[in-house]
Amino acid sequence: MAEIKTLAVVGSGQMGSGIAQLGAMYGLDVWLVDTDSDALLRATNSISSSIQRFVSKSHLSQAAGSDALRRLKCTSNLEDLHSADVIIEAIVESENVKKKLFSELDKIAKASAILASNTSSISITRLASATSRPRQVILGIDILAPFLFLAVFAREDSENQKLVAVLKKDSLQIDHQKLIAVLGFDVGCVIGMHFMNPPPIMKLVEIVRGADTSDETFSVTKALAERFGKIVICSQDYSGFIVNRILMPMINEAFFTLYTGVATKEDIDTGMKLGTNHPMGPLELADFIGLDVCLSIMGVLHVGLGDNKYAPCPLLVQYVDAGRLGRKRGIGVYDYRKVSELVKPTPRL
Repeated sequence: MAEIKTLAVVGSGQMGSGIAQLGAMYGLDVWLVDTDSDALLRATNSISSSIQRFVSKSHLSQAAGSDALRRLKCTSNLEDLHSADVIIEAIVESENVKKKLFSELDKIAKASAILASNTSSISITRLASATSRPRQVILGIDILAPFLFLAVFAREDSENQKLVAVLKKDSLQIDHQKLIAVLGFDVGCVIGMHFMNPPPIMKLVEIVRGADTSDETFSVTKALAERFGKIVICSQDYSGFIVNRILMPMINEAFFTLYTGVATKEDIDTGMKLGTNHPMGPLELADFIGLDVCLSIMGVLHVGLGDNKYAPCPLLVQYVDAGRLGRKRGIGVYDYRKVSELVKPTPRL
């Protein structure tokens, strides 16, 4: 595969903007995409402030910081991503929403592009099923070769005649590498690339291979993460992967501990920070991640692994239903709103 020069990130929230910042800081031309123009403005302001902090701490020169900001472009139009080498989605943690996006990207992205998901729990194989890329070759070159001609001939793209010529010449004795060369992409270009929050700071990237992810896609994605200065761990495509399969049940158990009155939220967090040397307590961490995200991941674990030990705590469900989503809403397990906003002076009679 050619050198990665252009990165696109779909979703300009905390994760998406952080990934976009990484790409720009490490020399890539970056598209940051969001349908909400206000969200894009907030993201660019956040990225600018974050880069300035890197400069002020001498982790980045002023010139490099300015160059990074110049390499960042924002858009609300997915069509602008047609030439991106790698597209990473960092949108809401919903399988249906992500599948819809992947289906759209499949039509827009160039044939050689890698489509990556920053999902923290959802099956990469199922997300990839929304695209034509893994199915087009993986599902049948050897077993269904007689049907491949008809399947590809029905596609309306400029490569049809070249592929037909290959098939006729070889009399359906398919040369895998020749077919890949004609189509222009490897047989499995969808992969999971799970950054930790916040992406510019956290050193870990969790790479997840779907059933059809090719070796080349894996190698290129791993090299990109390492280019960003990250340590890579690799997971098979199981619900929650590595980090969240372990982390989320711990957070859920902390909610049960609070729910059943075992201890206060402060003592639960203090116990885990001082007793196990965690930098944040599990309830603080849940607020930082977002309680809605925690609930979504617990739902994926519960359904995907089929074990009631992953059932979300009722208190977590209640908080999300009440809109107490954590730091991003100003209130979750803890209240982050300013005291002045909570306690208003009583007007004199």
